Amino acid sequence: MEKLRLFGRTRDLERQIDDFLDKISESALAFKLAVRIYLKQGASDEFEEKLNAVHTLESDADRLRRNIEKQLYTYTLIPDARGDVLGLIETLDHVVNLFEGALWAMFNERPTIPEDYRSGYKKLTNMSVEAVDALVLAARSFFRSPHAVPAFNHKVMIFEKEADKIGTKLKQQIFQSDLDLARKTHLRYFVEQIDNVADWAEDVADRLAIYAIKRTA
Repeated sequence: MEKLRLFGRTRDLERQIDDFLDKISESALAFKLAVRIYLKQGASDEFEEKLNAVHTLESDADRLRRNIEKQLYTYTLIPDARGDVLGLIETLDHVVNLFEGALWAMFNERPTIPEDYRSGYKKLTNMSVEAVDALVLAARSFFRSPHAVPAFNHKVMIFEKEADKIGTKLKQQIFQSDLDLARKTHLRYFVEQIDNVADWAEDVADRLAIYAIKRTA
């Protein structure tokens, strides 16, 4: 199994990729906490604090992504897998963008979420974050033990399917309510913002599955 390690002596690059994956995990937790705070308090100071934390993590992840790309090209590191690594890093980076975008939309548009739907939003957020957490574990495995990638990818798929079920049920409840159409449409938009995170995690996992097969073939 050790021979499948991607990095060999490129320890600095390995450290930067670990740091990059840490930023994604941290942003997932901050996103989950931010949504919980919003559901209880709205766009409060505490919510804004979490939003700023995700913004900082997004900036840090972008900086690390650029540094990783520079090292891969400047020093011609891991040439056989460079394209796959670049593709993986870029698609993972977009996860943090989705977190930040959803929170900024909440902060700017201030949706009023009725009590009846808050549990659904919370469950949807939890499933989306679980999908991202499993994706991060799959990505870490890709660099050290690619044979383990399918097990983590399977979890991504499970969480995405659960998120889809929760999101669909939540939208049905919203549109079967007595709320006016504009309010229904606004609430649906935020369901989709959160569900998009799980959808994107599944898309990245699909790509990662191919990368892992190439490494273990």
